Amino acid sequence: MLGIVITGHGMFASGLLQAVEQIIGKQPLCVAIDFSDDMTTEQLYQKLYAAREACDLGKGGVFLTDLLGGSPFRQAAQLALIHPQWQVITGTNMQLAVEMMMIDDEMNAVEFRDMALECGHRGLTSLWHEQQQQQVKPQVLPDDTDGI
Repeated sequence: MLGIVITGHGMFASGLLQAVEQIIGKQPLCVAIDFSDDMTTEQLYQKLYAAREACDLGKGGVFLTDLLGGSPFRQAAQLALIHPQWQVITGTNMQLAVEMMMIDDEMNAVEFRDMALECGHRGLTSLWHEQQQQQVKPQVLPDDTDGI
Protein backbone atom coordinates (compact mmCIF):
# COMPACT_ATOMS: atom_id res chain seq x y z
CA MET A 1 0.00 0.00 0.00
CA LEU A 2 1.21 3.48 -0.86
CA GLY A 3 1.54 6.24 1.69
CA ILE A 4 -0.47 9.39 1.08
CA VAL A 5 0.34 12.81 2.50
CA ILE A 6 -2.26 15.52 1.93
CA THR A 7 -1.03 19.10 2.30
CA GLY A 8 -2.31 22.56 1.56
CA HIS A 9 -2.96 26.05 2.81
CA GLY A 10 -5.02 26.70 5.92
CA MET A 11 -7.09 23.68 6.96
CA PHE A 12 -7.31 22.24 3.43
CA ALA A 13 -5.46 19.01 4.24
CA SER A 14 -7.15 18.12 7.52
CA GLY A 15 -10.54 19.16 6.14
CA LEU A 16 -10.13 17.02 3.02
CA LEU A 17 -8.95 14.00 5.00
CA GLN A 18 -11.84 14.37 7.46
CA ALA A 19 -14.34 14.53 4.57
CA VAL A 20 -12.77 11.52 2.83
CA GLU A 21 -12.87 9.46 6.01
CA GLN A 22 -16.51 10.42 6.58
CA ILE A 23 -17.30 8.80 3.23
CA ILE A 24 -14.94 5.79 3.05
CA GLY A 25 -13.65 5.30 6.59
CA LYS A 26 -10.30 5.63 8.33
CA GLN A 27 -7.23 5.75 6.09
CA PRO A 28 -4.31 4.27 8.05
CA LEU A 29 -1.48 5.30 5.72
CA CYS A 30 -2.75 8.80 5.06
CA VAL A 31 -1.56 11.89 6.92
CA ALA A 32 -2.80 15.48 6.63
CA ILE A 33 -0.35 18.35 7.04
CA ASP A 34 -1.90 21.82 7.13
CA PHE A 35 0.18 24.88 6.24
CA SER A 36 -1.08 27.47 8.70
CA ASP A 37 -0.31 31.17 8.37
CA ASP A 38 2.00 31.08 11.43
CA MET A 39 4.18 28.28 9.98
CA THR A 40 7.42 28.79 8.06
CA THR A 41 8.21 26.84 4.91
CA GLU A 42 11.03 25.12 6.80
CA GLN A 43 8.55 23.95 9.46
CA LEU A 44 6.24 22.73 6.70
CA TYR A 45 9.13 20.85 5.09
CA GLN A 46 9.99 19.16 8.40
CA LYS A 47 6.36 18.11 8.96
CA LEU A 48 6.08 16.75 5.42
CA TYR A 49 9.34 14.87 5.88
CA ALA A 50 8.08 13.27 9.11
CA ALA A 51 4.69 12.46 7.54
CA ARG A 52 6.36 10.81 4.55
CA GLU A 53 8.49 8.71 6.89
CA ALA A 54 5.46 7.73 9.00
CA CYS A 55 3.29 6.48 6.14
CA ASP A 56 5.83 4.92 3.78
CA LEU A 57 5.93 1.12 4.05
CA GLY A 58 8.69 0.90 1.48
CA LYS A 59 6.55 1.22 -1.66
CA GLY A 60 6.69 5.00 -1.80
CA GLY A 61 3.70 7.24 -1.96
CA VAL A 62 2.04 10.39 -3.13
CA PHE A 63 1.79 13.96 -1.91
CA LEU A 64 -1.63 15.44 -2.67
CA THR A 65 -1.32 19.24 -2.70
CA ASP A 66 -3.79 22.05 -3.15
CA LEU A 67 -2.21 24.66 -5.42
CA LEU A 68 0.41 24.46 -8.16
CA GLY A 69 3.39 26.61 -7.16
CA GLY A 70 2.25 27.15 -3.57
CA SER A 71 4.49 26.45 -0.59
CA PRO A 72 2.96 23.03 0.16
CA PHE A 73 3.53 21.99 -3.47
CA ARG A 74 7.11 23.32 -3.52
CA GLN A 75 8.07 21.65 -0.23
CA ALA A 76 6.53 18.33 -1.33
CA ALA A 77 8.37 18.66 -4.65
CA GLN A 78 11.69 19.06 -2.83
CA LEU A 79 11.03 15.82 -0.95
CA ALA A 80 9.94 13.99 -4.11
CA LEU A 81 13.15 14.99 -5.85
CA ILE A 82 15.13 13.38 -3.02
CA HIS A 83 12.79 10.36 -2.80
CA PRO A 84 11.87 9.42 -6.40
CA GLN A 85 9.45 6.71 -5.27
CA TRP A 86 7.16 9.59 -4.20
CA GLN A 87 5.00 11.56 -6.62
CA VAL A 88 3.42 15.02 -6.23
CA ILE A 89 -0.10 15.76 -7.44
CA THR A 90 -1.51 19.27 -7.29
CA GLY A 91 -5.01 20.67 -7.69
CA THR A 92 -6.32 17.88 -5.48
CA ASN A 93 -10.09 17.68 -5.19
CA MET A 94 -12.54 15.48 -3.30
CA GLN A 95 -13.28 13.27 -6.33
CA LEU A 96 -9.61 12.45 -6.75
CA ALA A 97 -9.02 11.79 -3.06
CA VAL A 98 -12.03 9.50 -2.52
CA GLU A 99 -11.62 7.48 -5.71
CA MET A 100 -7.89 6.97 -5.29
CA MET A 101 -8.09 5.93 -1.66
CA MET A 102 -10.63 3.26 -2.61
CA ILE A 103 -8.40 1.73 -5.31
CA ASP A 104 -6.54 -1.55 -4.99
CA ASP A 105 -3.25 -1.11 -3.18
CA GLU A 106 -1.17 -2.99 -5.78
CA MET A 107 -0.56 0.22 -7.71
CA ASN A 108 2.84 1.92 -7.71
CA ALA A 109 3.23 5.68 -7.23
CA VAL A 110 3.50 6.43 -10.98
CA GLU A 111 0.35 4.42 -11.78
CA PHE A 112 -1.42 6.14 -8.86
CA ARG A 113 -0.34 9.55 -10.15
CA ASP A 114 -1.63 8.93 -13.67
CA MET A 115 -4.95 7.47 -12.54
CA ALA A 116 -5.40 10.25 -9.95
CA LEU A 117 -5.22 12.88 -12.68
CA GLU A 118 -8.00 11.10 -14.57
CA CYS A 119 -10.13 10.99 -11.39
CA GLY A 120 -9.50 14.64 -10.64
CA HIS A 121 -10.46 15.69 -14.17
CA ARG A 122 -13.61 13.58 -14.01
CA GLY A 123 -14.61 15.36 -10.78
CA LEU A 124 -14.35 18.80 -12.34
CA THR A 125 -17.57 19.39 -14.27
CA SER A 126 -20.85 21.28 -14.13
CA LEU A 127 -24.50 20.30 -13.93
CA TRP A 128 -25.01 21.51 -17.49
CA HIS A 129 -22.15 19.37 -18.82
CA GLU A 130 -23.40 16.32 -16.94
CA GLN A 131 -26.89 16.81 -18.36
CA GLN A 132 -25.48 17.11 -21.88
CA GLN A 133 -23.49 13.92 -21.40
CA GLN A 134 -26.50 12.02 -20.13
CA GLN A 135 -28.81 13.76 -22.61
CA VAL A 136 -31.37 14.42 -19.91
CA LYS A 137 -34.60 15.59 -21.47
CA PRO A 138 -37.61 17.08 -19.67
CA GLN A 139 -40.27 14.53 -18.95
CA VAL A 140 -43.32 15.09 -21.16
CA LEU A 141 -46.75 13.95 -20.02
CA PRO A 142 -48.84 11.95 -22.50
CA ASP A 143 -51.57 13.97 -24.25
CA ASP A 144 -54.38 12.00 -22.55
CA THR A 145 -53.49 13.12 -18.99
CA ASP A 146 -54.94 16.20 -17.36
CA GLY A 147 -51.81 16.89 -15.28
CA ILE A 148 -53.54 16.34 -11.92
